[in-house]
Formats: sequence, structure tokens, C-alpha cells
Amino acid sequence: MKKIMIALLALTVTFLTTTEATAQKFRGLDKSPMDVAAYPSDYKESSKLVKVQYSRPQLKERALSKLAPNDKVWRTGANEAAEITFYKPMMVGSTLVQPGTYSLFTVPGDKTWTIIINKASNVWGSYSYDKKMDVARTTGKVMKGDTNLEAFSIAFDESKDGATMYMGWGDVVVATDLKKTN
Repeated sequence: MKKIMIALLALTVTFLTTTEATAQKFRGLDKSPMDVAAYPSDYKESSKLVKVQYSRPQLKERALSKLAPNDKVWRTGANEAAEITFYKPMMVGSTLVQPGTYSLFTVPGDKTWTIIINKASNVWGSYSYDKKMDVARTTGKVMKGDTNLEAFSIAFDESKDGATMYMGWGDVVVATDLKKTN
């Protein structure tokens, strides 16, 4: 009888432990999933110059001008502000930016976008954006893309002095150079 009681107790504890572990509720997929773009983009290359972590909102038949309005600071994606990590000293426009992780904001425009590297971290959206925390500002040229991108995207290509960062959404592509210092 004692052995039966011990076995029942062990089964009960196992059942309760298993039930608690499987009772966890997991969210579904985010509507604007996070992504990472880096240069060099080859996963086998561990010596990166730059990496951007950002969320990818979808147009869903909405106008880009409503989601990323001209002349207003934008979080550069969705949810949290995008974060850019420099692994080596880099020139952003005419400003030397030291290695580290920064927030990446943009100000869309018709012909150029302002790209902002900001010291703030762990920032939700651009609601608490503070210009006093800016480390560097530069511009990116607006071009018409070859395809219409449903999801906001960031990619890098090699440039003569470092990397060119491309941001694309809808038929808009914005390019800006990030230059190595040596």
C-alpha cells in the first residue's frame, strides 16, 4: 500500500509539473517582426562593421506618407526604435561615431531623408526622441525602387570606403554611406 501511495504521489507531482510547464501562453507572431541587417551580410563573416536591428512594418494598402510622414522624426521601423551597432569607428556624414549601439531615427522627406544616430537606448517608438542625445546626423538620397516592397527593409552593400545602407519601403529607397575611418 505504501508503494502505491508513493507511486500515486510521484505521478501527481509529475502531472502538475508538466501541466504548469505546458500551461504557459505564448503570443502569436508579431505583425511587424524583428529583423537584422548587417555588413558584411555573409553569416560566415564574423568581423562586422555595422548591424541594424529593426522591426518590419507592412504597408497593407496604406500610404507610406501616413506611416512615415515627411518632416517628422520616425522610429525607422515599428515598435521599438531601430538600433544600430557600429563595431569600428565609422564616419556618419561628417561625424566620427565610436563603436557602440545607438538608436536609429529618420526624418523622411521627398528628396532626402535625415538619418539620425542617437545615444538613447531601449526606446519605444520616437515618442521620447530627444535631439540633445543626437550623436550624428546625415542625409540619405531618395530614389525610386525597382520593386514595391510591402515590408520596410534595410540592406547593406559594399562601398569604396565602407558600406552603403539602403532603407526601402513601397517604391522608396533611401541610400546613405557609412565610411570606415582607416
